[in-house]
Formats: sequence, structure tokens, C-alpha cells
Amino acid sequence: MRKTFAFKLYNSKKNKWLHKQIDAAASIYNYCIAMHKCYFKLWGKHLNKFQLQKHITKLKKRSRYTHWNLVPSQAIQDITDRIARSYQLFFKYSRKGTRPPTFKKYKKYKSITLKQAGYKLLDDNKIMIGKKTYSLFKSRDIEGAIKTLTIKRDALGDVYLFFSCDVKDSEPNRIMTGKSAGFDFGLKIFLTSSDGTKIDAPLFFKKGSGAIKKASRLVSSKKKGSNNRSKARVHLARCHKKIANQRKDYHVKLAQKITQEHDYLFFEDLTIKGMQRIWGRKISDLGFSAFMEMVGYYCQLTGAQMQVIDKFFPSSKMCHVCKKIYEALSLNERSWQCQGCNSLHDRDINAAMNIAIVGASTIGLGNVRPPSVAISA
Repeated sequence: MRKTFAFKLYNSKKNKWLHKQIDAAASIYNYCIAMHKCYFKLWGKHLNKFQLQKHITKLKKRSRYTHWNLVPSQAIQDITDRIARSYQLFFKYSRKGTRPPTFKKYKKYKSITLKQAGYKLLDDNKIMIGKKTYSLFKSRDIEGAIKTLTIKRDALGDVYLFFSCDVKDSEPNRIMTGKSAGFDFGLKIFLTSSDGTKIDAPLFFKKGSGAIKKASRLVSSKKKGSNNRSKARVHLARCHKKIANQRKDYHVKLAQKITQEHDYLFFEDLTIKGMQRIWGRKISDLGFSAFMEMVGYYCQLTGAQMQVIDKFFPSSKMCHVCKKIYEALSLNERSWQCQGCNSLHDRDINAAMNIAIVGASTIGLGNVRPPSVAISA
């Protein structure tokens, strides 16, 4: 399996060379985008990445583009590879709303990727990138064979190293209990389990919105280009980073907990973009997609299985006892009684139980069979 190890570099004056490399990579990226647009306008074809790499190699010899020599050749190859993949996805899924890659500002261009050359790990928590040596917070050993090294900066100016490694699959070191559960996402209740457990939504951005508003007002009140505005911008970025770290820590701990307690986990597929159009920023604050990725990662480590059921399945509107569907059930009705079997349901728990039943039937768990439904107006 592929595993990524992240380490932060110590703040040093030498880090400015890494920032210069990323800025130069942004210049190369924007030039490649311009070449693609020009080539497509003239010939109506997709530009070959190998031809583009040869062209950039020739340009690096000219005095106007000498600053491109700061970027290693493998990083330039990765830039052209990413652009080529983006255009291939655009041509393939343009009817579904996929957009072509566009120009990026230097401040928003964050990283460069080296494959198997251009860096060397040294003793005493040091690494040589190019001809310069940097110190890093090496909190743990790197496992497996290193495939790529990504050098990434954030809005605060800190630099991080991400080592992507091939690691041998290890056997889960826990006893499998055979427990299974369905989980339903919500806005006020972040996660509802089929066993009746409810976990409240943390809403870290909502709690920290006061500090962000105050920091944003400080940025807007400072003169553009001044040092005070730069300091205020860093303070605003620090507020946003704190919220992102809180959300990630919450997702990690919750994903670890449910994957340790259950061998089979069932979730309902969500249309995140559609939910954002209705509920806006609150969906981004909850971070459902990031949480699902975290659950998938810990399922690999613990040996648990995760199954996602169809998003069109009426989990909230179907009685899990008699399988009768109530199409007219509104979102405001948090509890309702089935007219067929007189069962009283909590909307979220009923949805989680339906997800558990359908998920178990999908993978053939036990003697569970797909429900036969009866539709009611």
C-alpha cells in the first residue's frame, strides 16, 4: 500500500531557496498553460507533454528564463504530467462540468514534486535538496521505499516535506469481532450509528468565525503592500490553519474509534456539491468527504471493510421494520410513526438501520437479504 510521511522543516533563512523554486515552478506552470491554450487554438489538438518538456529545456538556456534552472528536471516533468492529466480529464468529462486547468497566482502555487533524484536523506534529521542541507522535525522513521518527495508550503510560509512510500501490507493486529453498523450523516448530528449512538457536529469554523472576522477586518484596514498588512495576513492564515487542524484531529480520532469497534462499516453516498448549494458553508465545515477518506485509510490498517450504498436509496423515508416508503416525508419531521406497522422512528436512527441492512445485503453478510419495499404516497 502507499503511505505518506509528513515532516516540517525548521524555519531557516535557507528556506527562501525552496520558496524561490516553487515560485519558478509556478512560472513554468503558467507558461505551459499558455502554450496549451495557444496550441489548441491554432490546431485544435492536445499538446504532447514530451514536446513541451523539450521546449522548456531549450528555453532554460536563454537569459530570460535562467531562473527556471532553480527547478529540478524531475519537478518540471511532474508539472507537465499534472497538466496533461488535467486536460485528459477535461476532454473526457467536459460534459459533466469538468473545467480545464487555468493560470495560478504565485501565492496560490504551493508545491513541487521530486521523484527519485534531487534529494538525499542524511543523518541527524537532515536532508539535502539540491546543494543545500535542511533540518526537519523527523518525529518517526520513514517506512518502505520512497517513491516521491513533495515540497509544499502553506499560507504561513512554513515548508513541509511529504514522502510517498510503498509499504508492505501488514496483518491487522486486533481480534475481528464481526460487528457491523450503518452510519447516517447529518447537519446537527454529525454521525448517527444504527445502534443508536449519536455524535454531535463540532462545527469548528462556526466556533472560530469570530476570530476570523476580527482578523479579516485587520487585514482590510492595513495599507496594501505594507509590512503590517503582511503580518495581519499571516495572523488570518494562522486562524484558518487552527480550524483546519482541529477538524482533521476530530476526523482522525473518530475514524480510529469506529474502525476499531466495527469490522463492517456502511455509509450512504452523498452529493456534496448539491448539499453545498442548499446549506452552504456548513457542509464544508463538517468535511464529510475528508472524513470518508480517513475512514477508508484506517479500514486498511485495521482490516475493517467499508461499503458505500447508492445515494438514491430512500434510507430516511423507509421504515426499517416493514419496508414501507413515505415519499411525502419532509426533512423537518425528525420523528415519525409508520402507518403500516405502527413503529415509532427517530429519523436518523431509522436511516442508519436501513443503511446497515442494505450494506450487509450488498456484501452478503450473514442471512440478510435486500428489502422488498412498499411505496406509500
